[in-house]
Amino acid sequence: MAQVKMTVNGKSVSGDVEGRTLLVDFLRTTLKKTGTHVGCDTSQCGACVVHVNGDAIKSCTALAADLDGAEVRTIEGMANADGSLSVIQQAFQDHHGLQCGFCTPGMIMSAAALLKENPKPTEQDVRAYLEGNICRCTGYHNIVKAILAASGQDVSAIAAE
Repeated sequence: MAQVKMTVNGKSVSGDVEGRTLLVDFLRTTLKKTGTHVGCDTSQCGACVVHVNGDAIKSCTALAADLDGAEVRTIEGMANADGSLSVIQQAFQDHHGLQCGFCTPGMIMSAAALLKENPKPTEQDVRAYLEGNICRCTGYHNIVKAILAASGQDVSAIAAE
């Protein structure tokens, strides 16, 4: 067992982990941050995306012990300080960018990373960036629309699929 300390959503946390404990398991089991989902266990679906030291990663691919001292942001840390939805979360709600909601946390975390890198992406940019995230419900159209809306772009001309 190893002691790991990190900052999660602005709060200092620590816990004992085995060397093989994945970040997603540490977040969900030890810290009870269950918004980060385990979808495939093979790094294919993107449901487990979180930000580590400002970069989006699939938390099912990182060992918690290797992230001692890291800054981690999960979907629970995306809301505004007053508890209201962030711009991206609100856009997903406004543009129906979710259905069952299982992929939504990973999609929102990926969207935040994209908009940090490219504040005004094109539709093609968004679709390319989301290639590592799987949604079985929406067909991606409204997810893409929500991300474009969160970037401040007018999406009224985007036809429904």
